[in-house]
Amino acid sequence: MRDHRRDGIPHGNLSLELDTFVGRAAELAELARALDSERLVTVTGTGGVGKSRLAARAAARYVPRDGVWRVDLAPVRDEEFVDYAVVEALGLTDHTTRLPREALLTHLAGRELLLILDGVEHLVDVCAALVTELLGRAPGLRVLAVGRRPLGVAGERLLPLAPLSPEEALELLTVRARQRALTYGYDADLDEGHGEMRELCRRLDGIPLAIELAAGRLGALSPGQVLQRLDDRFRLLTGGDRSALPRHRTLRTAIGWSHELCTPAERLLWARLSVFAGPFDLEAAEYLCSGEGLPADDVLDVLSALLAQSVLTREETPAGVRYRMLDTVRAYGADWLEATGDTARLRRRHRDWYVGLATWCELEWFSPRQHEVTARVDAELPNLRSALEHCLTEPDEAHLGQYLAGALWFHWVGCGRLSEGRRWLEQAVRLDVEGTAGEQSRLKALWVLGYVAILQGDTVPALAALQECREEAEQSANPTAVAYAEHRTGCLALVTDDMPRAETLLRSALRRYREIGELNSNVLMGQVELAMARAFQGDMPDAVRLCEDVRQVCEDHGERWARGYALYVLAYAAWSEGEPGRARELLADCLASAHRFRDQLGSVLAVELLALVTVADGNAAEAAVLQGAAGRMWPSVGLPLFGSAHYNAPHELCEAAAREQLGDERYQDCVRHGARLGRREAVSRALRRPGVPASLPAPRGGGRRATTGARTAKPAASPTRKGGETAG
Repeated sequence: MRDHRRDGIPHGNLSLELDTFVGRAAELAELARALDSERLVTVTGTGGVGKSRLAARAAARYVPRDGVWRVDLAPVRDEEFVDYAVVEALGLTDHTTRLPREALLTHLAGRELLLILDGVEHLVDVCAALVTELLGRAPGLRVLAVGRRPLGVAGERLLPLAPLSPEEALELLTVRARQRALTYGYDADLDEGHGEMRELCRRLDGIPLAIELAAGRLGALSPGQVLQRLDDRFRLLTGGDRSALPRHRTLRTAIGWSHELCTPAERLLWARLSVFAGPFDLEAAEYLCSGEGLPADDVLDVLSALLAQSVLTREETPAGVRYRMLDTVRAYGADWLEATGDTARLRRRHRDWYVGLATWCELEWFSPRQHEVTARVDAELPNLRSALEHCLTEPDEAHLGQYLAGALWFHWVGCGRLSEGRRWLEQAVRLDVEGTAGEQSRLKALWVLGYVAILQGDTVPALAALQECREEAEQSANPTAVAYAEHRTGCLALVTDDMPRAETLLRSALRRYREIGELNSNVLMGQVELAMARAFQGDMPDAVRLCEDVRQVCEDHGERWARGYALYVLAYAAWSEGEPGRARELLADCLASAHRFRDQLGSVLAVELLALVTVADGNAAEAAVLQGAAGRMWPSVGLPLFGSAHYNAPHELCEAAAREQLGDERYQDCVRHGARLGRREAVSRALRRPGVPASLPAPRGGGRRATTGARTAKPAASPTRKGGETAG
């Protein structure tokens, strides 16, 4: 197998296993052979039989060049979001108007990776179409699908997964019971109940999830007591004929039996937790699930009991500890919640929590907690999508959907999710709302939509949204919306190379912000964009003054995102003043920050300018490699260097100097070498210290090389991206 690390960077998103993997040696070997020989393998089987765990275990041993990537489709309910889920799992960002399918095809072309689509059974048709197209267009791709049903695609290799053998089932029950005894501090004397444990595994048909649930009960009950209670339930359902119970009902019966053994508070929490669309934290559980029958102070203890019984799983994420229900367990709880007539109320509480979370995150985006906010929203996306869908499909809640879509502007713009953000925003602004609050929410959704469209280079819809926003804001005397509409229209002028108009609009917007006391990342980006307009018009000292001011305000408030763009302009100024060392230092800071936010625009601009600094340092081959890496990144951002003479000048200067030193053939070889680097590899390479060796293509004989240093002629304009895109 090939190593999936290049330049020391691991590829893939598979989580480490937190507990012991038991049995399945034959199935693992068969799946490994199938993955080596086939491009599409589907593991099928009944719910709870261990399909996902087996797939992850086998995939962890499979190391293609570009890694193993798992897509969790269980939380996805809308078919339109399947492609977005894959894009998200692959860590892609795309600032263009391309559909996510196009971005996927571009990304996968030339790569060798394994894609796991986990939980396809409720999305079979759309997943089948996706897999067919991806495999047809990406020869290095292999797909491992996991679900209760096959995809039905030509060339699909099916691996039906049976329950555990009697010996493996007994081993799993014993191992899990002892693990839980150690974790939760109780005695688990299993030796005397060996025969009863074996019978328990037989009654549970060797289904791993059912066995896990039974293991969670072996602290409070003996194996014989567990078996007796389970046997009573089977007889009730089948009239004593155990053989009449199919496996899918065996699992549901085991879940129902576990549910019956729960205390009233545990059953209530189980039902209420089913409203979450994905992982959740303790705070959310306490807010949503407390109330009649379950005081807030008791939620943690009851949740811990469900965790001990394997009803919940615990996972560590960049956003902290979170909890998750397996889909089968969640569905059982949702049925109980529906039976109590409490689903609508819990959905409203879910909506309220996530609207509140988005509000907090928007405020905290302008603070030292920006990276915390990024991780939090990434972790909460399934629940935020669920809240958006709820708001935008309930007639009386449209204004909340508009508010939520607009409040998440920082995520759509700053964290590489423009395409998804635009989908929600367009859906939101089509809805009619009434009242002052609704009007304000719609105005915000309009200017955010205009902003997103600018970043995607879609100027006509951007102008339409911004004009509508300004007209309605002026009619309703809403100075905040007027300021934002004017600001983003100034960005649009910058994009279309109308520098005098851009400067006029941006200065006016900044004045309006001061008058209403508005200060946040958007306002600071307006000042950076004004600096760009000044630089494009030849006034570098004024551009530096404006960006130094932004830098200071960002330092005072702990803001990192807008600061990165200010550093970018300052780096160009340093290079133009003959200080390549300082320029490189500023760009390294800028690039590291942009990459951490998954801001593809900030990353590619920094790499482009680092190429210019590198050729000025006399390393033309490395500069050409960086240009090749940037060239591969640009399709995810838009038209390379935006088709602008202003932005293109540094690129052309770098290319001319590198070609002069290397010769055309050697230059093209280095560019092609850079174009093979993935985003993380490109960033890692760009951040190397000068003088650190890096792999380069071997020189061909006869190439023209100059003995002098790189050209140092200065372009007339800053390379900073056009206004709206810079804010991206």
